[in-house]
Amino acid sequence: MSYEHGWAAICNQASDRIPRTEYGVEGNLELLTAVTGVEITGEESREEAVRRFVQQWDYSLNWHVTVSRETILAAGGRVTDMGHAVFASDGSDFTAETSVAYPDIEEAIRLRPSEEYTFFPRRELVERFERDYAEVQRRYPGVLSTAGVYTTLFSGLIEIYGIEQLLLLMGLYEQEFKEVVESYFHWVKQFFDAFAETSVPVMMVHDDLCWTEGPVTHPRWYRETIFPYLKRLIEPVKSAGKKVIFTSDGTIDEFFGDFVELGIDMLVMEPTSDLRRFGELYGDRCGMAGGIDCRFLTSAGHVEIEQYMADLLAWGKKRNNFILASGNHLPASVPVEKALFYQQMYRKYSRR
Repeated sequence: MSYEHGWAAICNQASDRIPRTEYGVEGNLELLTAVTGVEITGEESREEAVRRFVQQWDYSLNWHVTVSRETILAAGGRVTDMGHAVFASDGSDFTAETSVAYPDIEEAIRLRPSEEYTFFPRRELVERFERDYAEVQRRYPGVLSTAGVYTTLFSGLIEIYGIEQLLLLMGLYEQEFKEVVESYFHWVKQFFDAFAETSVPVMMVHDDLCWTEGPVTHPRWYRETIFPYLKRLIEPVKSAGKKVIFTSDGTIDEFFGDFVELGIDMLVMEPTSDLRRFGELYGDRCGMAGGIDCRFLTSAGHVEIEQYMADLLAWGKKRNNFILASGNHLPASVPVEKALFYQQMYRKYSRR
């Protein structure tokens, strides 16, 4: 576990091993107990198990955000509930309940967040980022943690409208929807401007832009409507000397170059995207995190896992700015013994 290893990767500097991180292990109760010995009986014991897990699995980066859908609600906005599949082994994250924030599509397209949502005092936002970061650092000492924004732009609009209505608005009201995007940008920018004034060294910017199959609409739309605003959001953070990690789910290969042009320091991607191709094309300008498909860990045998890990980490040793991570999570569907073997192979092959 090493802050130094994570920082070195983000700065594209050499270190003695490939750093690693994981996401969403808090739902894999059996794995948490197998690794830490903590019997999970409630939220307090779960938090303690996660804390020990992060230590024992040698995290160099702790993925964390501060601004989320709860912030939209706190600002007076509405959000859509789309339900949630089961990732946690106790099923605690499952919900079949759904609701639409704007059942009237005419009302939905009239939304202008910058006119309707609260703008919080700058000092209040700066202090919130500082407190949140300090708490995460206290919980996970020795690990490079982040603070940041989950509902950056496209993801924020997904939270507000839901997937189906979002696509409907994009198709039926092309110009008006661009005005919604612009208005949301002006509202969410307050969090980026505030972050630039904090002492937090690394910002996590999350925005899910694609499906597993790729972009949801023509790439030109993203380049005209999304990426210019992302650039303007990130600019003050970079100007303040911060490092920026960008995370997007889905197959984002189409936009590899667009992400790099944002000036980010690292791109976190799911295994459906070609991480090695990104490294070959842009590794001299931007770091990358990922490489492990949780579906592969579920189905492959030990021999296949070891061969894959040896090959991936041999590739990663040549790149100072590579961080190993599984995608999208290590859910409970991954057998515990496979996850433990994956960790053994990381320790076996990660030393440079």
